[in-house]
Amino acid sequence: MGQAIRDAMRAIEAANPDRLDGIFGDAPWTNKSRLPDATLKNLLEHFSKHTLSLAQVPEDELGVAYEFLIKKFADDSGHTAQEFYTNRTVVHLMVQMLDPQPGESVYDPTCGTGGMLISTLDQVKRIGGEHRTLRLYGQERNHMTASIARMNLALHGIEDFAVARGDTLERPAFTDRDRLRTFDIVLANPPYSIKQWNRAAWESDAWGRNFLGTPPQGRADYAFFQHILASMDGERGRCAILFPHGVLFRKEEAAMRQKLVAADLVECVLGLGANLFYNSPMEACVVVCRSRKPAARQGRILFIDAVNEVARERAQSLLKPAHQQRILDAYRAFADAPGFARVATLAQIAGQQFSLSIPLYVKRTRNGNGQHASEAASLPELWAAWEESGRAFRQEMDELVVMLDGLVDEG
Repeated sequence: MGQAIRDAMRAIEAANPDRLDGIFGDAPWTNKSRLPDATLKNLLEHFSKHTLSLAQVPEDELGVAYEFLIKKFADDSGHTAQEFYTNRTVVHLMVQMLDPQPGESVYDPTCGTGGMLISTLDQVKRIGGEHRTLRLYGQERNHMTASIARMNLALHGIEDFAVARGDTLERPAFTDRDRLRTFDIVLANPPYSIKQWNRAAWESDAWGRNFLGTPPQGRADYAFFQHILASMDGERGRCAILFPHGVLFRKEEAAMRQKLVAADLVECVLGLGANLFYNSPMEACVVVCRSRKPAARQGRILFIDAVNEVARERAQSLLKPAHQQRILDAYRAFADAPGFARVATLAQIAGQQFSLSIPLYVKRTRNGNGQHASEAASLPELWAAWEESGRAFRQEMDELVVMLDGLVDEG
């Protein structure tokens, strides 16, 4: 039975060399000690009970299955699920902020299982657009994960897509002669603060991606950031990137951040709540950039503090539709909302030494709901104010702990 399954999978790959070559990997189907015929028979009979049609494959179903397996094994392997999979409610929010339209090109330089690309497809469907005109591109370093992404896109009926294998920083797959290929939309959740990367090559990057500078060896976040910015279309390009908060304020990246702010590419900095990633309590942020910001937004950056826009269900945090809508409304309004959002000028940001740390700009009101409390504050209100005053410090301490953990791992 194992031989029959393997032969069928190889025949599918051979019949679709451009899209599905190597997609099934090298699982030991014929190893009877690991996969006896009885196990395979039960597996096939289980799947035979279900209709496996495109209509039965909801948004990022393979990502859901992959997330389930990641949860099973992440603790034992010492990794966290966000290395491979991004909380889909966060992805949905990021996609809505970028508002993909039919016919546009979408790129994810660290695409994992392809969930962000699939989410753009479903967003265009939701607005009544022709989703099949989207052009989807991704690159993924992990061979098996890239295969899952290709299978994911194929199962969703996408015709115009390409998922390349390889290291995006070392060998970007999508180029046009001597330049990087550019895209209308770039979505990404790059690996956080990786240390094993070729910093020396970046100093003289052949693709000109070092226009802000060279990041420190222990933190490649701004290498991915610059790759993404260089991959945006010069006229209508926009991106949304999920980052650790440290990219907003770390002193070792201050010079690059100053150039970034001066270039007026950053449109919005969104702070999210904790525990949105499996096995990780850290808070994250979304940075939205545009090649050409609308005239009314030029010279200004919107800061949104959505740390409380989160729900906890079955040991997993998520953004409910109401949370997403409040954030979207603030982003689209691009206006001050006491305790939640603030528009800062580039001059004001320069006055903060070009730090983009959200608590520097969005000051919470005492009762935390956008309304000013009375002067006779209660003990809980005073406690909340005290907690808020130390939030920026705690974020910096989180970054310090991550750095120290990395040094211990290297040792």
